[in-house]
Amino acid sequence: MNFTTSDKISVQKIEKSRINEVDFDNLTFGKDFSDHMFECDYINGEWVHPTIRPYGPLTISPAAKVFHYGQAVFEGMKAYKDANGKVFLFRPDQNHARINKSAKRMAIPEFPKDIFFEALHKLIDLDRDWVKPGNGNSLYIRPFVMATQEGVSASPSDQYKFMILLSPVNAYYTGDVKVVVAEEYSRSANGGVGAAKAAGNYGAQFYPTNLAREKGFQQVIWTDANEHKYLEEAGTMNVFFRINDTLYTAPTSDRILDGITRKSVIALAKKDNIPVEERPILVSEIVEASKNGTLKEIFGAGTAAVISPVSTFNYKDVTYELPPTAGGYSTKFKKELTDIQYNISEDPFGWRYEV
Repeated sequence: MNFTTSDKISVQKIEKSRINEVDFDNLTFGKDFSDHMFECDYINGEWVHPTIRPYGPLTISPAAKVFHYGQAVFEGMKAYKDANGKVFLFRPDQNHARINKSAKRMAIPEFPKDIFFEALHKLIDLDRDWVKPGNGNSLYIRPFVMATQEGVSASPSDQYKFMILLSPVNAYYTGDVKVVVAEEYSRSANGGVGAAKAAGNYGAQFYPTNLAREKGFQQVIWTDANEHKYLEEAGTMNVFFRINDTLYTAPTSDRILDGITRKSVIALAKKDNIPVEERPILVSEIVEASKNGTLKEIFGAGTAAVISPVSTFNYKDVTYELPPTAGGYSTKFKKELTDIQYNISEDPFGWRYEV
């Protein structure tokens, strides 16, 4: 992908960087933010005033519709720095397409591609020093849009604010994850907004995830809302199951997010001649595969964690242990993905995008 910057975006630079105030060796994911942020407003039917300015608070009306009707969507991306100091994004065109898909589902106007990419270029270039090299280090990028029109009438907003924040991060999870299979709560339902990265989707997950944590599990594997028979996602990630040497994952739908890491894992598996099946997966068949020893791996796939292996799953108060993942598919795919992201290996797919 080629891109040429223009002068559409005004830039207000900081007077003094805050970078020396941050302990990059001990980061809490998503807590610290870089020196600058991007914002653009939707007013009178068009996106106007694209601006990069110093990171700081907003002034917003308490009657803004985002607070009352939840009109907000977001994306998650990362920037990576290689050993030579070059900075790369990973499949950013997919993030742009998906935030617009999410926006459409939430009756939010789509954001122009040219301004999106120019904002990424200029913002990351300004805060390039916040992208630290080394495996596990990256700059998490949070584009989001929210409804800003004042009023509490139950109708779509006619004003919005699109923003991009940058947050330096280390690895999201360290070690394998213990999960519980949902039997009561659901992440999404047919005809709903499960395929959109809508803010409310994630807010609704917090309570059942807290219940799981009280029982010693870090995440929930979500099941279908109708019968809780089919496995769909793991926490905020897509989920994969390895039975013998075949990889299984649920097909995307209006309930399941079209994950960028998910589709990248599928592409890598096909390149490596690993059988992949995208089909509905019964809880019962995973339980049976665990009992008879054919279930080799479960792992989540998403931007924040990249690949997150599962060591234990619990269903109907019975705990099932998985074999050690060292040398398995999760290890293999994580290395292949991160080698592309950090410009360590060749990129046969054209996923890497230099900033």
